[in-house]
Amino acid sequence: MSAFRVLRGEDGSVLLARAKWCSSYWCRLRGLMFRRSLPEDEGLIFVYGRESVLETSIHMLFMAFSIATIWLDAEGRVVDKVLAKPWRLAYAPRRAAQYVIEARPSLLERVQLGEQLTFNA
Repeated sequence: MSAFRVLRGEDGSVLLARAKWCSSYWCRLRGLMFRRSLPEDEGLIFVYGRESVLETSIHMLFMAFSIATIWLDAEGRVVDKVLAKPWRLAYAPRRAAQYVIEARPSLLERVQLGEQLTFNA
């Protein structure tokens, strides 16, 4: 699991300085469960093999804090975003997504629907 930066596609500004790349089943399953907190500049990038609404849905069971959840399509465009609250059964994107970013709630204020994001190591 490598550390990546999440960048705004328009100007290259850094949205998250350290994001863990989660492409394995076990990494995606665990996510942020059982963590007590998350630093402001950290997050997770969940990676799926194709765009899907069902596969990219998340649960908030065993979570102690709210998180920003941002869904991106295969091109890195933001297709949905939500403040996910602890112990909610499920959140799903309005449109199919291939990537899901989970981070501190403040990320929601810095990302707009339709905006393109990129990742780099």
